Amino acid sequence: MNLLSINNVSKIGREKPLFTEVTFGLQEGEKAALIGRNGTGKSTLLSTIAGIFQPDTGTIIMNKDAGLSFLSQNPVFNPEDTIREHIFKSNSPKLQIIRQYMEVCENLGSAPKFQVKFEELNKKMEDGNLWNYESQISSILSTLGIIDLNRKMKELSGGMIKKVALAQVLVEDTKILLLDEPTNHLDINTITWLQKYLHDTKRSVLMVTHDRYFLDGVCTNIYELARNKIKMYEGNYSQYLEKKEKEAEIEANTERRIESVLRFERDWLLRGPCARGTKAKARIQRDEQLINREKFAADKGFTFEVKGRRLGGKVLELHNISKNYPKGFGDNKENFTPVIKSFSYKFTKGEKIGIFGNNGSGKSTLLNIITGNLEPDTGNIDLGINTSFGYYTQNPVFENLNLTVLEYIKETAEQIERKDGTIIRPEKFLEEFGFEGKIQYSPVSSLSGGERKRLYLVRLLLQNPNFLILDEPTNDFDIFTMNILEQFLMQYQGCLLLVSHDRYFMDKCADTMFILEDDGSISGFVGKCSEYIELKTEEEKEDKKIKKEESAASLNKPAASENSSNQSEKKQKLSYKEQKEFEQLDLEIPELESEQKKLEADLGSSDFAIQQKAANRYKEIADLLEVKYARWEELSERA
Repeated sequence: MNLLSINNVSKIGREKPLFTEVTFGLQEGEKAALIGRNGTGKSTLLSTIAGIFQPDTGTIIMNKDAGLSFLSQNPVFNPEDTIREHIFKSNSPKLQIIRQYMEVCENLGSAPKFQVKFEELNKKMEDGNLWNYESQISSILSTLGIIDLNRKMKELSGGMIKKVALAQVLVEDTKILLLDEPTNHLDINTITWLQKYLHDTKRSVLMVTHDRYFLDGVCTNIYELARNKIKMYEGNYSQYLEKKEKEAEIEANTERRIESVLRFERDWLLRGPCARGTKAKARIQRDEQLINREKFAADKGFTFEVKGRRLGGKVLELHNISKNYPKGFGDNKENFTPVIKSFSYKFTKGEKIGIFGNNGSGKSTLLNIITGNLEPDTGNIDLGINTSFGYYTQNPVFENLNLTVLEYIKETAEQIERKDGTIIRPEKFLEEFGFEGKIQYSPVSSLSGGERKRLYLVRLLLQNPNFLILDEPTNDFDIFTMNILEQFLMQYQGCLLLVSHDRYFMDKCADTMFILEDDGSISGFVGKCSEYIELKTEEEKEDKKIKKEESAASLNKPAASENSSNQSEKKQKLSYKEQKEFEQLDLEIPELESEQKKLEADLGSSDFAIQQKAANRYKEIADLLEVKYARWEELSERA
């Protein structure tokens, strides 16, 4: 069923059309991505579909029963709203009941009126069959680390605001999700969870993201915005790349054939043929169309290799550095939280290290200590005499926004020497990095946020550092820019220290990991980021399996009267809602296990269609059971 239809939509940008005659539809359950270079209008198109902007031409029609939730790159919010008020702004009756229920549960016991209200809302939850929906919402909030729903939005960090905005669109009772860079400011663990959530949800998704693993794991279709037009490619991002490669080869061959024909036609035209005859006129018109055609332009291959700066024998040594941040008032040691705990390391030439940790684990703190922007509480840093840092921060500062793009680059280098000794001018270099034509003479103030960050990165790399530190360099970059940066980092001869939530980028550029634990300790892992995630996933599965076996063993033991009494006391710790959920799980789990067992016969069927259907349902049940087992174990410990 079609949920969304975009028909001949056009939008004019600052100087020229962003996109014209955009036509496509979003089907129920479709997971699609919108890709293209910065400046092609991806975010504008999403905002237009969401109703934030009006199209200059065309229509956007949404199924009346669908409903749409939109996550923008820069969420809009009322600073005085609490997290709960922001998340539950929707007019959905279901969400309003759940919001009231959560509020009453927090106040239950403080006044008799709340008990009456609790019973009233409890009945509404029961009548509306909302327990499962409420459980899903609680799970989303918990996974995103949103615990205190009474905090005001103005008190939150930028990363936390993005998480709250993401939670808002995920909990809404709608069938369409529009997501603009949903992975920005999320840590890798949360991105992995979100990828699975979007893959499994029955809602339709249209998103803009540069995370290539995310695109591969979620998308069923890719829509490319290029040359003001949109084109659909069936499949995920990897399949899109294969099709683009074949397409480019066909277009290049076609271009060669046309040029071959035109060589003869130009000679004929130069001889001044008489254009009185119908055939001659048609031939001249055809030749003019071929000459004035839109010519195929292959993506530029660009390797950014500047002449390297020599590193000395000593690069950088960290000796027992530590950092603590206060969690309250006073100088008492108990009021401080360790962010980095007694860490030592000796860097050597050519190391490429990625930093892995949850948001708030101290990644940026470690980088700021290394670069001397922050003093450690203990320990010392021994910097090599020839070591020159290049530090890309998350929020780069521009001292003079009135400089043109070209002037800004020329402040660093009037000419650039490549690794092979050849010299290129800054104008040419900027073109290779996507700053073409008039934009080189535009003030930095006129650039978008993504363009400014790209320009800042170019200038930083041109300074030729031999110890490069990049803190989330991939936010706001398109895939084209990411590919250029990856090419540079893969051949970079100096030391590299990298923080990024983009797993593909981390895998390409780093071969060793610093793992920042929540207790402040830092450990090492030799291998790629995806290998570490895979290892942790297997460990978590093994832990769940052990807990399940232990839980099953304890259930089989005869309970002593004293234990029965203790169990009775523990059961009182469950809320009414949780007790109902626990009882429901006791019914649902055996039913799912029974259905799964019946499917095993169909898995061996000679009919492929039956076999495939059974395999899909078997996997679906396995995923459901994994979640329900975990929740059952959690509740059983308190039941």
